[in-house]
Amino acid sequence: MDGHDTNRQRRGASQATAGHSQSLLRGLRILDAISASARGLTLSELSQTVGLAPSTAHRLLKTLEHEEFVQQDPELAIWRIGVKAFRIGSAFLAARDVVGAARPALHELTRATGETANLAVEEDGYAVFLAQTESQEMMRMIVRLGSRAPLHASGVGKALLAWMPAARIERILQRRGLSRLTPRTLDNPASLHADLAASRRQGFAVDREEHAVGLHCAAATIHDETGAPIAAISVSGPKARIPEARLTELGGLVARTARTITDKIGGRLPAPDSNGGPY
Repeated sequence: MDGHDTNRQRRGASQATAGHSQSLLRGLRILDAISASARGLTLSELSQTVGLAPSTAHRLLKTLEHEEFVQQDPELAIWRIGVKAFRIGSAFLAARDVVGAARPALHELTRATGETANLAVEEDGYAVFLAQTESQEMMRMIVRLGSRAPLHASGVGKALLAWMPAARIERILQRRGLSRLTPRTLDNPASLHADLAASRRQGFAVDREEHAVGLHCAAATIHDETGAPIAAISVSGPKARIPEARLTELGGLVARTARTITDKIGGRLPAPDSNGGPY
């Protein structure tokens, strides 16, 4: 075999590897798009969402279906997450001790307050909801597990931001911006930083109709063994049931609950004048 043949083989292997990587990336994008839809997606909707030709999307879907990562409703022609993808997601939740440690506390918060309790973590500059116990009231706050909220415009998000290092906060804000969700959203850096400083002083963050009109929320941070924020819990409900006076009361309760969970997982609280240290 001469050098030309060897070079051709190397180029062929490199091209095959690149092709496999591209297919893997496209498949992951399809899974991400389907998981973000509560009802699932049709082939046409999925193709538009991920920017692939219908024929390409269908070929990848059939491969994912064969491996049980997705499944199709034959009557509605809607693609949904399959059992294997669900098992992988469940393994992620099981691996995070904070989720299991927080669940009893969330149930107790809902029992004590009558309102919805949530747990979220930060991922890619958003607050991602991992656990929830629902209020039994007709008007209540509900989020789909796995859904995301802006850090600057949610109680759990601000609770997480409050204890991040300043440099990390700035990186997140530069990347995600300060979108205005309601007239009360803190959409300028000065107002947000003042609010985060107040959250650190009082031990909890509040959302006063900043994420959704008519919704109030009190949230506090769960810390790891270094004092860094790893999750946040909250109690949320209509402003009519959570006026300003009760919002402060709930903030204290949520803060005490977050401290209990922090202790349970072997974490520690940072100093009140700290914002997490470098990481």
